[in-house]
Amino acid sequence: MATALSVLVLGAGGIGHALVSSLDTKIDRIDPFRDMKNRPRAGHGTNVLLVGTDGRDKITEEEKEKYRLGGAPCHCTDTIMLLHISADRTRASVISLPRDSYAEVPGHTDATTGKRHLAHPVKLNAAYAEGGPTLTVRTVEHMTGVKIDHYLEVDFTAFMRTVDAVGGVEICTAKPMKDNYTGLVLDSGTHWLDGGQALQYVRSRHVDGASDLGRMQRQQRFMAALIDRTTSGGVLLNPVRLREVAGSVLGSVRADQGFRTEEMLALARAMRGFTAASSEFTSVPVANAGYQVKGIGSTVKWDPVKSKKLFAAVREDQPLAGRLPRTAARKKLVEVSPQQIRVQVYNGTRLHGLGATVDSALRSTGFSTTRTPLNGDRRDVARTVISFDPRWDRSARSLATALPGSVLHPVSGQGATLKVTAGENFTAVVPVRAENAYQGEFGTLTGDQVICG
Repeated sequence: MATALSVLVLGAGGIGHALVSSLDTKIDRIDPFRDMKNRPRAGHGTNVLLVGTDGRDKITEEEKEKYRLGGAPCHCTDTIMLLHISADRTRASVISLPRDSYAEVPGHTDATTGKRHLAHPVKLNAAYAEGGPTLTVRTVEHMTGVKIDHYLEVDFTAFMRTVDAVGGVEICTAKPMKDNYTGLVLDSGTHWLDGGQALQYVRSRHVDGASDLGRMQRQQRFMAALIDRTTSGGVLLNPVRLREVAGSVLGSVRADQGFRTEEMLALARAMRGFTAASSEFTSVPVANAGYQVKGIGSTVKWDPVKSKKLFAAVREDQPLAGRLPRTAARKKLVEVSPQQIRVQVYNGTRLHGLGATVDSALRSTGFSTTRTPLNGDRRDVARTVISFDPRWDRSARSLATALPGSVLHPVSGQGATLKVTAGENFTAVVPVRAENAYQGEFGTLTGDQVICG
């Protein structure tokens, strides 16, 4: 999905009209809007439905074994995202739609059997299996009230080869990740992923208890990293490399008939200067992640009030994360969001006002301080000490990352509030962020907040 955005939109202006026209012939054209009636009213900006399909039938036997892609293709959507490009071309909003979302598909003819079906409930990804791109678009428009302007579909092959073509993508993790189903194994820290490893990363559902919702968060982080790689790594400035990237993705892309070369060029010209900070990511607000439906099983039920407000903002072309930052904020990665960590600061030195300085610095970086720093029992502390209850060890490690040179001191029964005794070695607080540190009304993060610091 990020590949389609980066190459087809951002890359179009860098390789010229003639080359884009020649590459345009590689795209498999479809008409997902055929015979559609009673569609939502058009809003402002451009809305693209991004669909990732299984496509494992195009993977080599060696790749299937290496990246755990055995079994038959499901002829269904593995990923569904709604991309909104603002009318002024300065912002891209990406909304993940859980593939297990409870949906009601309109009456249609089954694409496989030819049988006519009345409207009925399904999981969202089943709409593609029953009616292909057309039914998928109709179902998403019915659920969101957002009119889809364009449709892009990418399979596993395009994804892997394009990631390799850009030279891989940098991903950071706050803790080790392992998924026996996809074969993903990553230690905590920074990793450079090739196409196959990237596919494992975005497909993994069993690295934590969040299942498909956690997987969507990783997909969003990957999209931001790929946009950053494409816009800042020189890909768009190297015609030879860009042609290789474009050729890799276009050979396995399906797009609507109206998304032609001229529109890609127009978007590309308008989006010059686009960076990871220009993008924002969120998921549909969920009311029940285990909503049981007879004959279907467990589904994801959207929050009717919050989701309606979210898609109204999309139609009205409003930023989901508030005002977007102008530059990327580089912060160290931690396990727990600073906003979730309660801190009491003590001055452990004879330096007047040090406690207030540390409290203010922590608070400005996002930590929830008491705002009432106190004097410590000792006034000769050389190294800053973080006292913590062992039950809150992840919070303590996150706080220690923000206070370089500090010492961790476990205290059983201390409770949820961490205590910082500022020592003579304190110099400054290092900005930190958590992997899933959601903010704002719609839980939205901008791309610069999720790429590696």
